[in-house]
Amino acid sequence: MKAKVYVTLKKGVLDPQGKAVMGALNSMSFAEVKDVRIGKFMELELNAASKDEEEKRLREMCERLLANTVIENYRIEIEG
Repeated sequence: MKAKVYVTLKKGVLDPQGKAVMGALNSMSFAEVKDVRIGKFMELELNAASKDEEEKRLREMCERLLANTVIENYRIEIEG
């Protein structure tokens, strides 16, 4: 099974990389850009017995390694 994991900073957490990209876009005449938040995207392929088991294991991976849950949120999408 394939899964997608999206990791984003929580609201209120400073995003200096996003601010830098926003500044660059504005300086390139993309003045309509009012905010940019940078995150992470991961595709994983797993051999899980069931969709429930896959979701459980993905949540464990996110909680332990893929996301810093103090400052980041994550979202999982399972294909198939």
